[in-house]
Amino acid sequence: MLTNSEIHDVVWPRATRQMEVVETAPRLDTLDGKTVCELWDFLFRGDQVFEHLERGLKERYPSVNFVSWKEFGSTHGADEREILSNLPAKMKTLGVDAVISGMGC
Repeated sequence: MLTNSEIHDVVWPRATRQMEVVETAPRLDTLDGKTVCELWDFLFRGDQVFEHLERGLKERYPSVNFVSWKEFGSTHGADEREILSNLPAKMKTLGVDAVISGMGC
C-alpha cells in the first residue's frame, strides 16, 4: 500500500480581480425604430448568422434598422485596435442604439 506523507501548499489559480464591476447599460424597451449595429470577428459563419438574426428581428420589430458588419470590418486581426478604437465615434455618427457582437469559436 502506498502512502504519501508529504504536505503541499495549495494555491488558488486565479489572480486578484483587476477591474471593478460596472453596471451594464439599461435595456431598450423595444427595437422598433432603433438602429442595431452588427460586429463580427470574421470567424465561423457570422455572415449567415446575421442574415437569420436580421430576418427574425424584422418579423418581430418591423421598423428596426441594421448597420451591417461589413461597415465596420473585422473586430479581430491585424486592424482590430484601430477598428475598436474608432467604434464609439462611428456608432455615434451612425445613430446606433444597440449592438450585436458575434464571435466565432
